[in-house]
Amino acid sequence: MSSRGRPKKYRIVSQDPRISLFSPRGRPGRPDEIGVATDEFEALRLADFMGYSQKVAARHMRVSQQTFSRILARARRALADGVVNGKIIKIQGGTYVISSRENPSPK
Repeated sequence: MSSRGRPKKYRIVSQDPRISLFSPRGRPGRPDEIGVATDEFEALRLADFMGYSQKVAARHMRVSQQTFSRILARARRALADGVVNGKIIKIQGGTYVISSRENPSPK
């Protein structure tokens, strides 16, 4: 069965995350796991860590500002779920391409 709708556009990511798994300490047993896609991680890095505006960060990832906003909201929701509920946070997957270009192309 073929997928419906428009195919996802590749997001531009500067590099793979150095650490891809965060695990809570002090929680007995095997905690649940929550996934964060690599493009969601990049959105968090650009907006929250680097302090870029959504418009500038969207240009870096070569997506629209609205798409960037949705990616960022999904990432923040997943991260909050992992921290609040003591889940393992696993960074992997997503629709992305690694690019080392410093200056994004203007839109």
